[in-house]
Amino acid sequence: MSRKTIILLFLLIAAPVIIYFLWPSDESRIQKLFRKGAGAIEKKDLDAVMSKVSFNYRDEHGMSYIHIKEMMKSVFQRTDNIKIEYDNLKINVKADKTATAEMDIRIVATIATDKGYILGDSTNPVHLQFTLEKERTKWLLNGTEGLPFVYSQ
Repeated sequence: MSRKTIILLFLLIAAPVIIYFLWPSDESRIQKLFRKGAGAIEKKDLDAVMSKVSFNYRDEHGMSYIHIKEMMKSVFQRTDNIKIEYDNLKINVKADKTATAEMDIRIVATIATDKGYILGDSTNPVHLQFTLEKERTKWLLNGTEGLPFVYSQ
């Protein structure tokens, strides 16, 4: 065999192995979705927040994508210095391109001149469960359970 043939065979065998190990797992993509989503909320970047939500979103309160977008606009107008803390993230990816993620969350923000917890508190975080769906290689939020309904305009 010539040197070129050996190199070509090596690349054909090595490329899938390298891609397999370097391609991010579904769990890491979902972790990134929450990390970037929390950052987008803290920056009040509505477009970035909504890019993490599926157009098919429905939750236990009947909220949809449009409702979420309008609610986030209202929240961003009324609050400043939003800080999100979450921990105990547990992700369960299913074979049918869906997943669930559970976490404990606290949100601190300033409303007018008052700063305090707007979701959860220092000793009792709110436990949320999210459903996600995979669209091509991107995970999107499809629903939420456990969120106290606090929406008002």
